[in-house]
Amino acid sequence: MKKLFFGSIENSSSTDLALALVRIFVGLSLMLVHGAGKIPISDGFIEHIGSLGFPYPTFFAWAAALSEYAGAFLLAIGLFTRPASVLIAITMFTAAFINHGDDPFGVAEKSYLYLVISLLFVVLGSGRFGIDAIIRKRMNI
Repeated sequence: MKKLFFGSIENSSSTDLALALVRIFVGLSLMLVHGAGKIPISDGFIEHIGSLGFPYPTFFAWAAALSEYAGAFLLAIGLFTRPASVLIAITMFTAAFINHGDDPFGVAEKSYLYLVISLLFVVLGSGRFGIDAIIRKRMNI
């Protein structure tokens, strides 16, 4: 167990609780504030995706919407956390650097935050308080 200043950084219930709170808050925020408004896909959103240069705008519009809605839901409950976070990270990278590439930092800030937080969950997984942990425990892995 590594020590960081005065407490442990690994295998701590408070660390796992904090990770769960961030995971749930970020997942639900992304799902309800950003993803829910994109489903069902509108013609305007498809046209916007096409204007960014994507070759199959309907496919990529659905991919973005589903990563922000279903991927965020999976993140919130801690199921398939790493794969869901990879999809969210790809979508947020696209939002930050392609969609908001020429915008001021303040306009793209949410995309950067969701990108960095999703990368955190790619690395760390769901923690002990996610469904992934329950599955790992039952499968003894």
